[in-house]
Amino acid sequence: MAYHPDIRALGDVPRIHGRERSDKVALIEGDRSISYAELDRLSSACAAALVAAGVKPQRRVGFLDKNSADYFALLFGTAKAGAVLVPVNWRLAAPEITFILDDAQAEILFVGPDFVQAVRYFHQDFKTVKQIVVMGGGDGDWPGFAQWLGDVDAAVDPRLDGAARDTVIQMYTSGTTGNPKGVMLMHDNFLGNIQQREAAAEEWALWTDKDVAQIAMPLFHIGGTGSAFLGIYSGAKLIITRDFEPGLVLRQIEQHRITKVFYVPAVLLFLLQHPASQTTDFSSFKYILYGASPIPLDLLRKAMAVFKCGFVQVYGMTETTGMCTYLPAEDHDPDGNERMRSAGKPLPGIEVKIVDEHGNSLPPRVVGEICTRSVGIMAGYWNRPDATAKTIDGEGWLKTGDAGYLDEDGYVYIYDRVKDMIVSGGENIYPAEIESALFGHPAVADVAVIGVPDDRWGEAVKAVVVRKPEVEASADDIIAFARTRIAGYKVPRSVDFVDYLPRNPTGKLLKRELREPYWAGRERRVN
Repeated sequence: MAYHPDIRALGDVPRIHGRERSDKVALIEGDRSISYAELDRLSSACAAALVAAGVKPQRRVGFLDKNSADYFALLFGTAKAGAVLVPVNWRLAAPEITFILDDAQAEILFVGPDFVQAVRYFHQDFKTVKQIVVMGGGDGDWPGFAQWLGDVDAAVDPRLDGAARDTVIQMYTSGTTGNPKGVMLMHDNFLGNIQQREAAAEEWALWTDKDVAQIAMPLFHIGGTGSAFLGIYSGAKLIITRDFEPGLVLRQIEQHRITKVFYVPAVLLFLLQHPASQTTDFSSFKYILYGASPIPLDLLRKAMAVFKCGFVQVYGMTETTGMCTYLPAEDHDPDGNERMRSAGKPLPGIEVKIVDEHGNSLPPRVVGEICTRSVGIMAGYWNRPDATAKTIDGEGWLKTGDAGYLDEDGYVYIYDRVKDMIVSGGENIYPAEIESALFGHPAVADVAVIGVPDDRWGEAVKAVVVRKPEVEASADDIIAFARTRIAGYKVPRSVDFVDYLPRNPTGKLLKRELREPYWAGRERRVN
């Protein structure tokens, strides 16, 4: 993966590969195969169609679908049109999807066939979406993607990419106040990350056009889109997994001779639990990158024994355009060691420091908030200057919200979360949003939502509820109520009832005290 000086914006990636490796396969989804030349033509057609539809530079375009090859035509097409792609988590509930599209002021929504009928029920609530296009065949008055594109071969690339620091993707991350925030990621963020990986000069980071990457993580996450962009930038072949099913993922690994992947720990667990993992040929694997949540040592030990390849842990967030630290393969010891408990060290060009509540830097092995600074730091939160200012200071340091410390060699150790975020199966879940939903139940007088250890998901959502006097409600009642108001993966998996919740004299909920019994005996307060 040599840094290409002619790639100055995301739209340049298919332009250059379409010229230099036109016949090479870029994407495979099921029986469909797309060359780099075809990806360049499709993305140009998409850009031209967006311009014809009146989408101006820096206007938002929504995408609601599972992983697909056409996502990349749209990603690079919006880049060529100077627009901004907003991939929406398809696991969200209708009100959450509507909020994101309205907040982004999206003008067009591209919706996958699995979600067309659902969107039919609530699309009238959209405030800014003027047109809906179906990824696949059309549906009634909504045109299909191919119909909307028109004559692909006649399309002219409008080349409206804009400046390197223009926003190109806006991904939504839930906030501690309940409503998601739009993270504005620029061309420079993605391209700068490529340079940082190259500067690391390590094989796991240096992807080439000989690599075959499996894209099994959802593309509405930075882990999915970020790893996919790395593969396409490098001229690699990408195998698109639309629906995560362990047996399918294992078959793809063997059939396509996958070399590099990014998984969350829960995926590794699901693959190892599938009977076919004992007979699948994993000899093509070079590296498995994993992240989004810590991995239990027992799971890692088993994964290393079965997959027999290099493992690299990565730590980052949407606001950093993905990874900012990494734990290299040589630090992975199946017998365990101190560094195995870390999130690794910063990539070249990425700075990390630990600060106290006043912003003062702390010495090694003193716990504080993890802050980072690099070219990967987001432009800010869309239309939320106050939230941006609280997250990024005047010198460009981003507060991660994670508590941890550095050792003497610069390795980052995550101890707890400054914010109350729960990570379950790689999904970021914020308690305030769930608490707000549960407060609407007629039996709930007070509620706190916390993350508790879970061997399968890393953490599970637990609601701790104070019932109103003389109002009966079971745990099943509370859970069923939650399902009507929030996405399924946010719904509490268990409910405990208590007489009161611990609070300080000012009324602030003492969640660390509430969590402590569930985490007793564990070295870290993340799993």
